[in-house]
Amino acid sequence: MPMTAARDRLIVGLDLPNVADAEAMVERLGDTVSFYKIGYQLVFGGGLEFARDLAASGKRVFLDMKLLDIDNTVARGVENIANMGVSMLTIHAYPKAMAAAVGAARGSDLCLLGVTVLTSMDDADLSDAGYRDTAAALVERRARQARDAGMGGIVCSAAEAAAVRAMAGPGMAVVTPGIRPAGAAAGDQKRVVTPGDAIRAGASHLVVARPIVAADDPKAAAQAILDEMEAALRAAV
Repeated sequence: MPMTAARDRLIVGLDLPNVADAEAMVERLGDTVSFYKIGYQLVFGGGLEFARDLAASGKRVFLDMKLLDIDNTVARGVENIANMGVSMLTIHAYPKAMAAAVGAARGSDLCLLGVTVLTSMDDADLSDAGYRDTAAALVERRARQARDAGMGGIVCSAAEAAAVRAMAGPGMAVVTPGIRPAGAAAGDQKRVVTPGDAIRAGASHLVVARPIVAADDPKAAAQAILDEMEAALRAAV
């Protein structure tokens, strides 16, 4: 996908308890941030209307719903989400679910992202869940299936971003959560990477939540991450 400025690539996760807190965070970040992720925590606290309002205000919105259900249910959900004005939507990267989502989103501007393996999971977690593949192998298989299904992008750890980018080519988004600036606590994430390393690995978008929204000065924290991303982008030119 075409190179863009760091500000267009940084997605701040509004992992906050309610819409009032999310609105306050967007206000604090101001023009420093143009792209926000809204996930389950906020969705179930009035976040869907907030997502519509945020998109209508000119911000880009990544709706992180990780849809997975029977084909018809996925398709009908995607049809409605495509009318909300959001920019990105996650689907668990199961071939039938992705095919249904792609068909439902056809003709819209909605970028569908296939979620490969959660960044909170490692090989041992996958084994406990009944998978025989390693995280890296499962990411590669699901990313290939997402590409073949016609999805707009892939969600993976930045640790797998280089392999995914090589397989997906330049046209797909590679969205990497689990980003932690050097020295930041990993929290419940297990496959974490710094912002600069994620860009160098081929990520198109970085999702950052706690290192920004839990910082004493969220705007300064976001700007520091943007500066690191810009440096990596300049070095890659």
